[in-house]
Amino acid sequence: MSRAAPGGAGARRPATVHALLPGGIDDPASPSGGNVYDRRLCRALADTGRPVAEIAVPGSWPRPGAAARARLADALAALPDGSLVLADGLVCCGVPEIAAEHARRLRLAALVHLPLAAETGLPSGLAADLDARERATLRACAAVVATSAWAARWLADHHGLAGGRTHAVEPGVDPAPLADGTDGATRLLCVASLTPRKGHDVLAEALAAVADLEWTCVCAGSADRDPEHAAALRRSLDRRGIADRVRLAGPLGGAELERAYASADLAVLPSHWETYGMAVTESLARGVPVLTTDGGALPHTLGTIPDGTAPGMVVPAGDASALAAALREWLGSETLRARLRGLAQRRRATLTPWTAVAARMEAVLRQVEGEPR
Repeated sequence: MSRAAPGGAGARRPATVHALLPGGIDDPASPSGGNVYDRRLCRALADTGRPVAEIAVPGSWPRPGAAARARLADALAALPDGSLVLADGLVCCGVPEIAAEHARRLRLAALVHLPLAAETGLPSGLAADLDARERATLRACAAVVATSAWAARWLADHHGLAGGRTHAVEPGVDPAPLADGTDGATRLLCVASLTPRKGHDVLAEALAAVADLEWTCVCAGSADRDPEHAAALRRSLDRRGIADRVRLAGPLGGAELERAYASADLAVLPSHWETYGMAVTESLARGVPVLTTDGGALPHTLGTIPDGTAPGMVVPAGDASALAAALREWLGSETLRARLRGLAQRRRATLTPWTAVAARMEAVLRQVEGEPR
């Protein structure tokens, strides 16, 4: 992808940024917040006049096989010395022996959507290995970009990154119409892949605890990333007698996802840990209140209106009883629902557009360009 820079013939054309991306970035069967961020950022940067050359590398990242490692090494080796590279952390952080080698001659910035060891349920030895690999890669990079200020601080502290090299470039959100909802109360929506970190098992337990109340829940997300976990979730729903009230809809996109948001009364994201949580702001963009957890950056993403009031509810991560109590309060109080809908609509007006995201990333890229290798 490349578009001409704005301005007259004398305007200096910005250097091309080479965006290093996972091979499945546009796979509709496996959507993710990281893929959406990468895709929207590339488009927004191109719209500012920054030429963008995409390098999508297929592989089982962050633990690629030999063929994928060779493709990555060849792609980086083909770039001239001093080239500006913005690399998705999923691709680069697990292979420091490749990334760090080329970071010596390239201007390499790593975009970390999720620390590699933060995925819930990893064996301790594997998590430690991924953590060490990520640390080696990030310390070699000219800049590290996180998707929230909270995550930037966490990465800097956890990996001991030198001051001034870690930046926060939070995701944007597109304007969207206000959701009509269903009846104002009972349609719940969870947009997240069916993986342990997203907390669907906790949600199932909480929903079973409020089975005496009226509600239905749509879970929009791929089951392919952790099929065993997805199968266990289905068994849990069956065992708890709520499988007929929870629709595991698979990955939704385009008009299907828009319809899911439009009919939602409450968005629920029960994640154990997030560096941002784009489903939160996507819901708020439609005026849908959010019930989420205190896992990682989620309270920051939910945010507040100017008087400090949050447009939703926050419960402790992993606490099914607290999640059930919040659901019961939501379903039982028309006053609470009306107040949170009003707050969500006010928060909607403060969300960041993708044009502002591109401007922030452009500032980071200019800094990387201006520093000696």
